Amino acid sequence: MTSQTIEVAWQQLENWLAENAPKVAAGLNPGATEEELLACEKVLEIALPNDFKDFYRRHNGQSADSPWLFDGVEFLSLHRIQDEWLVWKDLLDGGDFEDSYSEPPAEVKNDWWNKHWIPFTYNGGGDHLCIDLDPTEAGTKGQVIEMWHDWEKRPVLNTSFKQWFCKFVEDVLTGKLAYEEEDSCSR
Repeated sequence: MTSQTIEVAWQQLENWLAENAPKVAAGLNPGATEEELLACEKVLEIALPNDFKDFYRRHNGQSADSPWLFDGVEFLSLHRIQDEWLVWKDLLDGGDFEDSYSEPPAEVKNDWWNKHWIPFTYNGGGDHLCIDLDPTEAGTKGQVIEMWHDWEKRPVLNTSFKQWFCKFVEDVLTGKLAYEEEDSCSR
């Protein structure tokens, strides 16, 4: 399934959600415009990968009051990505992480936070899934990592955003992930 496009994966997920978790489907925002994508890249000071932009062209996050699409986390809009990124960048620029290092796998730099880690989910407690646009030589640009504000590990969840999303969709379609009574996703 991971050889399919972001668009095909989204279509499969939308069809499944419409039938099985309509509250989640209804909470997905319309796709981002090219202007919104460019504005986000300007704030983040980096070009976003094409698969990530294709993902956001379909749905620009979810409404704040909707059930979670992803397992226990908010699917951030481009605006919310910028908000969360700016919080972390302000802490970084203020020197908050000067003597703090993470203990990641070989694919991820040992920074506590890196300005090229782009959060696309948020759990409400300072933790994110991020695309890593500044990996080590052992890593892959665009890999998906888990970044918790109070945990030194930075696990790699997948080597690409597209593969991560397609695997998520596969897990939903095959029942490995379920949606609870209120339609929020859980394992």
